Amino acid sequence: MKYDTLLFDVDDTLLDFKKAEDDALVKLFESEGVSDATLLTVQYKKLNQSLWKAFERGEISRDEVIQTRFAKLFAMHGQTVNGVLLENTYRGFLEEGHEKISGAAELLTQLAPHYALFVVTNGVSKTQYRRLRDSGLDIFFQKIFVSEDTGYQKPQTEFFDYCFARIPHFDKEKTLLIGDSLSSDIRGASLSGLDSCWFNPDHLTARQDEKPTYEIHALSELLNILS
Repeated sequence: MKYDTLLFDVDDTLLDFKKAEDDALVKLFESEGVSDATLLTVQYKKLNQSLWKAFERGEISRDEVIQTRFAKLFAMHGQTVNGVLLENTYRGFLEEGHEKISGAAELLTQLAPHYALFVVTNGVSKTQYRRLRDSGLDIFFQKIFVSEDTGYQKPQTEFFDYCFARIPHFDKEKTLLIGDSLSSDIRGASLSGLDSCWFNPDHLTARQDEKPTYEIHALSELLNILS
C-alpha cells in the first residue's frame, strides 16, 4: 500500500469543534449574564480568528491569543473583565464537548489494524486529551501530538518536525495527513513535504496555493483513497 502512516487532525475532522465551541460560549456568556449571547458569539469568532491569524504571521504569541481574547471581546462593549479567568471558565466548558464527526469511529476502527495512526492537532493539551478520551477515539492512536506540547502550531514546519522525530520508522513518502483546515492542515502538509487529504464536508473551494493531494466530503471516502 502507498501509505502506512496516517496523521489526523482533530477539530472538525474527528470531533465536532464548532458545536463544542458554540455550546461552551453560550454557557460562558450566560454565566456572565450576557443578554445577547448570539451577538457575542459571532463577534468572538471573528476576533478569535483574527488573533490566530496574527499568531500564524508571528505577530503575537499563543499565550497572548488565549489570555486576551475575552478581555478584548468585552472591551468592545465597554466592559473590563478578567480575560484569564474567563478563558479558564470557557476552557472547562469546552472540554465537555466531544461529539464525534459522522463516521469517525467507524473509519478509525477499520484503519487501526492496518495503519499507524497519530493525532496532529492545534490546541490546549489538557482540553484535547480529555475530548479525545471522552469520545473514545484516543484508543486508536499510537501517539497524540498537541501544539501546546510541541511549542509550535500547524502550519509551522517546526510542529511537524517535532512529530516526525517521535514517530518510529517515519517515512514522508508513506505518510498522509487528513484534516479540514486549508490554512493549517493542508498548508502545513505542503510546507513539510507530505501528501494531504482535505476533509471538505461543506464543498468549499480551495485557493490555488492550498491545493490538497486528495479531497473528500465524507470520512468514509478516505477508504477509497487508501484501497
